[in-house]
Amino acid sequence: MSAAEIEWLLSPLALGLLGLCVGSFLNVVIHRLPQMMERQWLVDATHTLSDGKELARATGRPQAETDKLAAAASALGAHMEKLPPLGIALPRSRCPACGHQLAWHENLPLIGWLRLGGKCASCKTAISKRYPLIELSTALMFAALSWHFGAQPSTLLWCGFSAALLALAAIDWDTTLLPDAINQPLLWAGLAAALAGLTVPLHEAMIGALTGYLSLWSIYWLFKLLTGKEGMGYGDFKLLAALGAWLGWQMILPIVLGASVIGAGVGIALKMNAKLREGRYVPFGPFLAGGGFVVLFAGSQRVLGWLGWA
Repeated sequence: MSAAEIEWLLSPLALGLLGLCVGSFLNVVIHRLPQMMERQWLVDATHTLSDGKELARATGRPQAETDKLAAAASALGAHMEKLPPLGIALPRSRCPACGHQLAWHENLPLIGWLRLGGKCASCKTAISKRYPLIELSTALMFAALSWHFGAQPSTLLWCGFSAALLALAAIDWDTTLLPDAINQPLLWAGLAAALAGLTVPLHEAMIGALTGYLSLWSIYWLFKLLTGKEGMGYGDFKLLAALGAWLGWQMILPIVLGASVIGAGVGIALKMNAKLREGRYVPFGPFLAGGGFVVLFAGSQRVLGWLGWA
């Protein structure tokens, strides 16, 4: 492949088109991955609860009582095993309202939604605008990365990094979950990219991962000891560790500061509009991801300059 062909394939236009396709895939991941996790948790729970003797020993309740719970858990487990398979690829996309299976042309990124007028072809139920917004956001993000980093292979790495952040942010906003299935590969990919000399120096990536995890872990336990409540989830620790692996240890504090300020502002706005979710909290993951995007595009030297540390 010639240099001109490689340059075109990594151009803003080409990567923007790739971003549309990746965004369509991210929509599936954002919708299905939490469902897959919750289903697996239920299956694991039914296996644990289906042993009456084990339950009696663990709870101190009479086995006659725990046997009833075990029987109910076994029945639920049998029902779960009969459910149709659920994965990223299967079943094929369909309308949640009427079950209409989407044809290939209805699944075309952005174009399919526009051609349908934002409604199901069968029952005319409105299709969420977030689907085309995710696709468009991914396309613009990939094009911006191409413009920012140029036509070089490492740009594809940053595209993958950004796509993972977008998926994590959307999942956390919807469900307050930050799946290990994305968080952990993102962390190891960051360390591998540093080892290959494609991002930050390896020692900065390793210190960044360690600092990212331990900083939020320490805040979590301090808050819990003082209040008896959990202020964040373990997924936030892992996400910040991944950001440290990709962007280096010096960016940890700017990311946390920016995420905290913006998250507090959004939380206050939601509270004033009575839109704060049950439990009166705002997930932190989307703001950590947002901080990662800002640092990525601004560059470490500019960010350090904003803080007066350069």
